[in-house]
Amino acid sequence: MPVTDPTVEIANATSSARPLPRIDRHSLNVPNFITLTRLVLAVVLFAMISLGSSWVAAAIMFVVAAATDALDGYIARKYGLVTTLGRILDPFADKIIICGAFLFLVAKPESGVNPWMALIVFGREMFITSLRAFLEQHGRDFSAVWSGKIKMVLQCVAVTGSLLSMDSRFAEVSQFILARDVILWATVAVTVYSGVEYTYRAYRMLRA
Repeated sequence: MPVTDPTVEIANATSSARPLPRIDRHSLNVPNFITLTRLVLAVVLFAMISLGSSWVAAAIMFVVAAATDALDGYIARKYGLVTTLGRILDPFADKIIICGAFLFLVAKPESGVNPWMALIVFGREMFITSLRAFLEQHGRDFSAVWSGKIKMVLQCVAVTGSLLSMDSRFAEVSQFILARDVILWATVAVTVYSGVEYTYRAYRMLRA
């Protein structure tokens, strides 16, 4: 029975593994700069929420930051500027601004965001992000589905509404507060649903 050299097995395993893409100077392009700007805007937004400054200005800051998510992806795809750094930074920036906004809003009872809501959003985002990283590392396609995209839109609307609801001009309008609460509950429901859908999808991939 022939004896296999362990060094040969290691070499074969190494050669069959996917090479790690490099992050070089070409990664410092316009889309990635926009993504980094989103992280800076997120820090400014969190400071504005903590200080309780102009809620309308905070809402505008959040909308601008959220809009850069679509902008950097569009530019990267249109002009062929997709990089490894961008694939890492873009979802990271998304999670930071969404999860951070929900967590900071918990400290403001008048925002309508309850601790359990923020916990569900934070837990879902961290779990699915980790699951996606694991599957894609093993060569599986775990791209976004419609429930995830709808979830993202609802989360953005919910954060914007919660910020505006703390402004006296909106806080006095009962219909606005009702709409904010409905959107918050819908956001939590879709967040849970999309988490379950992604988890089931991952389960089927792992069993295949």
